[in-house]
Amino acid sequence: MAEPSEPTNRIWTVPNVLSMLRLVLVPFFLGYLIVGDYTAALVILVVSSATDFLDGFIARRFNQISRLGQLLDPAADRLYLFASILGLAAGGLVPWWLVVVIVGRDVFLAVLGIVLANHGYGPLPVHQLGKVATFALFLGLPVIMLGAAFPATAAVALPIGWAITLWGVFLYWWAGIIYAIETGRVIRLPLVPSPRRSDTLGE
Repeated sequence: MAEPSEPTNRIWTVPNVLSMLRLVLVPFFLGYLIVGDYTAALVILVVSSATDFLDGFIARRFNQISRLGQLLDPAADRLYLFASILGLAAGGLVPWWLVVVIVGRDVFLAVLGIVLANHGYGPLPVHQLGKVATFALFLGLPVIMLGAAFPATAAVALPIGWAITLWGVFLYWWAGIIYAIETGRVIRLPLVPSPRRSDTLGE
């Protein structure tokens, strides 16, 4: 196995192409959800999840980690999350207030990012709770789609999907509150004029 290296500025790597493929599939995924073809939407989601795992594995295994890839991967995740909740709301499977709650949390984090930037700081490191919350949402929403795609599974899939999704929403906002508390702590510190390592805030 190759030794780990710093992210490069390369664009046309296999992981980046896979991430671009995931992004290209987002409009099709959302379109199928809106028209109620949940089976096709699930197929795209499975393909996207497989390419997500594959691009991460290839990037680490063959030292193809790039700065572009570090932007594309979380962007694709966030777009699939938004597409899932919007498409399910459009189809009447989830209420629109759930869309407001989930999107509102990301808007809240974006505001925190602006506050940090105004004080000379980059985004805060990813919090483990945020990763767990995102995972729960990525699990719960597709289970709701499964219940809609295959009515025979609805009696089991829908309650389980809703339980996981609501738990994920709670953790999502809990992580956001932790970010807010940490932001308040950081901006009160004296700014040290040294390079800071940035990480993705929107987990």
